Amino acid sequence: MFNVGGLTFRSPYGAVGHGGHYHSQSPEAYYAHTPGLKVVIPRSPCMAKGLLLSSIRDKNPVMFFEPKALYRTSVEQVPVGDYEIPLGKADVVVQGSDMTIVAWGAQVHVCLKAAEKAQQDLNVSCEVIDLCTISPWDIETVVRSVKKTGRALVSHEAPITGGFGGEVAAVIQEHAFLSLEAPVARICGWDTPFPLIHERFYIPDYLRVFEGIKATMEY
Repeated sequence: MFNVGGLTFRSPYGAVGHGGHYHSQSPEAYYAHTPGLKVVIPRSPCMAKGLLLSSIRDKNPVMFFEPKALYRTSVEQVPVGDYEIPLGKADVVVQGSDMTIVAWGAQVHVCLKAAEKAQQDLNVSCEVIDLCTISPWDIETVVRSVKKTGRALVSHEAPITGGFGGEVAAVIQEHAFLSLEAPVARICGWDTPFPLIHERFYIPDYLRVFEGIKATMEY
């Protein structure tokens, strides 16, 4: 027997490669601004199943955003049994010592590729954190990481102005200011309507994230 929780809304989310202005939005910051509403964004099929079951059984209303780019590109063996992944708990995908990178959804994979390039080209060890839940988000895990590394970068597809990355950056400087060796970097979407044929220039790719890592390390 399982407890029946609050209402969970599943929704396609983020860039898809050809969605344009009306079909590639990343509105997580809008919903995170609503007290009492939880916002969840998985990065993979395994994460999606565990987080979705936790969302359905949660007593609060949940917005469950599914990155459209992963519908056809993310392939993974998903356990057939029942399991839950706790809401509000970030996942440290890769351990590192020189910089903390925070992302969610499909952008986690972009940041992992950038972190790999930073290790190869700059000998910089990046700790990559997937927030998994945007609201409430795991402040403790992120702050602990930044206190260890001394540098932080946040990346998301949504426009930089008003994006949730600003909230993450503000909390980092509030709780880990004395540990920071450089300003918190944000590598995000541009403050323009989402383009159709130029989508690849809008999305923060791994090269933009890599340049952010490099600039933060050289600060």
